[in-house]
Amino acid sequence: MHDLRLLRDNLESLREGMRRRGELESLAPRIDRAEVLDAKRRACIQQVEEKKATRNAVSQEVARLRKRKESADDLIRDMRVLGDEIATLEGFLAEAEEELVGILMQLPNIPLPDVPDGGAENNRVVRTWGEPRASDGVRPHWEIGEQLGILDLAAGARVSGSGFIVLRRGGARLVRALMSFMLDLHTREQGYEEAWVPLLVTRETMTGTGQLPKFEDEAYRTDDDLFLIPTAEVPLTNLLRGEILEGSVLPRALTAYTPCFRREAGAAGKDTRGLIRVHQFDKVELVRITTPERSAAELETLTGHAERVLQLLGLPYRVVLLAAGDTGFSSAKTYDLELWAPGVRKWLEVSSCSNFGDFQARRANIRYRPAPGEKPRFVHTLNGSALAFPRTIIAILENYQRADGTVTIPDALRRYFGGDTLE
Repeated sequence: MHDLRLLRDNLESLREGMRRRGELESLAPRIDRAEVLDAKRRACIQQVEEKKATRNAVSQEVARLRKRKESADDLIRDMRVLGDEIATLEGFLAEAEEELVGILMQLPNIPLPDVPDGGAENNRVVRTWGEPRASDGVRPHWEIGEQLGILDLAAGARVSGSGFIVLRRGGARLVRALMSFMLDLHTREQGYEEAWVPLLVTRETMTGTGQLPKFEDEAYRTDDDLFLIPTAEVPLTNLLRGEILEGSVLPRALTAYTPCFRREAGAAGKDTRGLIRVHQFDKVELVRITTPERSAAELETLTGHAERVLQLLGLPYRVVLLAAGDTGFSSAKTYDLELWAPGVRKWLEVSSCSNFGDFQARRANIRYRPAPGEKPRFVHTLNGSALAFPRTIIAILENYQRADGTVTIPDALRRYFGGDTLE
């Protein structure tokens, strides 16, 4: 959520940020309305304060008259009138604040200055790693997976409907191996604190990281208003909701493995075959909490930690800086890590590493005290997948498949998998 001071002191930066995202035309009426509401809100606050001051003065005069045993009936009537006026103004104030917060909740973050303007066509590849395998003779992952008996798409659809998958035998073991491999790397070598978190969270928790109200239609919700998490970023970040941290403990680094759930898994049949887009998937997530001065460097650190997973797995990838119009709602800057999948002949996003600035921290009220006795400031939050399992599995099945139909297990996974081949 944005600082209200943007509406008062730097409204043009907010408009410019929305223009860079390509959303100014659609959001301009909301921004205009927010500006009006904030002005009304401030005027209303001033009127309330003035009337309360008057009421206090009248109350003191009533007390003096009563002490002298003189009539204060007229003043008491004036106090009642003032009380009614204050109550009316406070009602207007509450309505204005509720509408204003609702509008601010719908406005996306402002992209950082080094983020390219425009849409996905302006995304920029900033580096690559590894040599992409030629697609000639490489079968798509759904073919090799079904042949090996590790991917059962029909069973997933039969049990839960389209967009759900079943992994069997070596496929299930591969998920367990990836989980252990990634968590060991992040906790033992990269210094993350591991957490085991709930898969169902409250509306307040979803709102704290920006999933609500914007993406409510894409979430799975229970009858008692709990939400299945779309990513472990949601509970991990909210572990610190409402806290004031000491600056000396920052940065904080958290990681968790969870299943994740997203209702929107592709449109009009696009990328719906195999594992590319599914409603339920497994993922290891990284979250970093830091100071504003460190957040730019922390994004590079976080992205490097996610890249290290791909390097150890020997999977060719590229790092893409997303343009403003392709950057997620809550993010100020995002790097996508894209794996090369020769069987489907595509680069597939396997991780988004994002710097949210103080956008999430304002929603979740996460602050830190730079030094003892100093005024608390909002932290900056960052997160990235390291990694999402389905597309990692796609890349393994397609980059490591052999002519005989078997698949080599990457060296880094073998001790977790308990073998060197899927067959």
